Amino acid sequence: MEWTIQQVARRAGVTSRTLRHYDDIGLLPPSRVGANGYRYYDVDAVARLQRVLVLRDLGLSLPVIAEVLDREADEETALQEQIRLLEAERERVDRRIRAVRRTLDARRSGQDPTMDMMLEGFNDSYEDEVVARWGERAFRLSNEWWHGKDMREQLAWKRDTDELVDAWATAWREGASPRSDRAQALAARHVAWLGAIPGTPVADGDREQAGLMVRCLGDMYVTDPDFATTYGSVEGAAFVRDALHEYVRVTMSSAP
Repeated sequence: MEWTIQQVARRAGVTSRTLRHYDDIGLLPPSRVGANGYRYYDVDAVARLQRVLVLRDLGLSLPVIAEVLDREADEETALQEQIRLLEAERERVDRRIRAVRRTLDARRSGQDPTMDMMLEGFNDSYEDEVVARWGERAFRLSNEWWHGKDMREQLAWKRDTDELVDAWATAWREGASPRSDRAQALAARHVAWLGAIPGTPVADGDREQAGLMVRCLGDMYVTDPDFATTYGSVEGAAFVRDALHEYVRVTMSSAP
């Protein structure tokens, strides 16, 4: 089975000139050229064209597309990768749609949407860090959980988070010790807050990894300038870190 260049161009939504250009640069040669000079494309050629169009729509340049296709081990692997890329693109578009809908809902209700709310789906700023520390599954599950909330649910979650942060800052300003009952109650509340987020080791019930995550977050609160601002100062962030470390030592590291 094969098709003429005109048939392929029409069905693919491109021009014959585009297909000839792909041939000229070695990206997509036809399966054969007839005695009359016409280009013909078989199933394999059309399958390659499909991959070219997917990668082009994802923003890759033609030279990069050529490199990607040249590295493909076999067609099945290539198609699986194509599906993965398309699903990732679909998720990205879905997140953007939800962000725009939340902006519309906020406008209709007379509220001013926050910048973070309006730009969610356009920049998941912590993806690389989460994936590096806890794996792609942790990011995917937590990201789906967050973006699956409507505007009111997200605002409620942020409000609860702000209340927790304020409680930490108040305890530090009032001179509480990281080992005090007050600080340890806040640490327990903090860990429960993490446990409500799907994909985290705390939510998964992995005791060892959960303790490691809580300690790492405590350290990050001190080293990341944004968190130092969140908790009032570097000293305030250090208070949260020390309280969380103590909670892990006493509660999460003990035998179940």
